[in-house]
Amino acid sequence: MSPGLRVLLVGHGRMGRLVASLAPEYGVDIVGAVTRSAGQDPAAWPAAEVAIDFSAAEAVPASARALAARGVSLVIGTTGWQAEEEALRRELSAHEIGVIAAPNFAVGVNVFLAIAERSAQLVAGRGFGSWIHEAHHAAKKDAPSGTALAIRRVVEAAGEQVDVASTRAGHIPGTHTLGFDSSAETITLTHTARDRTAFARGALEAAKWVNGRVGWFSMRDLLEL
Repeated sequence: MSPGLRVLLVGHGRMGRLVASLAPEYGVDIVGAVTRSAGQDPAAWPAAEVAIDFSAAEAVPASARALAARGVSLVIGTTGWQAEEEALRRELSAHEIGVIAAPNFAVGVNVFLAIAERSAQLVAGRGFGSWIHEAHHAAKKDAPSGTALAIRRVVEAAGEQVDVASTRAGHIPGTHTLGFDSSAETITLTHTARDRTAFARGALEAAKWVNGRVGWFSMRDLLEL
């Protein structure tokens, strides 16, 4: 049997462990995990073709630079670091690697974003007010979620202003609702994650897709949206 795609995990929390548990289904070999507590020198990290990052926002830029310098392509699922995205994209463009970054790797969520974008275009200028509500588990640090911000971007690109609200409670894995309300009718679009496997499966699919590509990509590219 031929060896699978060698993937290094950056972060080994709930998402990292879930990715590792599903990796054999995708022909992926997890070669190791990088964590802050390990305090590893990047030069000692196991060799890999792709790294999947579900770590902490503040750790993303440094990890990405270190991995890019080693020629490792990146799948970045961590959120909350996007203020540094433009600068990081410029830096990493000097390396012959692929990067696919997304606030949410679930295929359904990315289809939802495409539907949200088209819906916003259709209601624009027709007297509808727009709103987003997102809910996640209590341990999620960033609010609004990266996915809610992505929904807001596509709605505002259509010329609509949108109010965003967040809830953090219990163990909610992720629910996003986009609404359009007028004096006579209301439209609501909701994506609910029953568990986190959709995020992990999307990240593994992204790792296989980005391997061998050069450039900065999103799930829109993978799904050809």
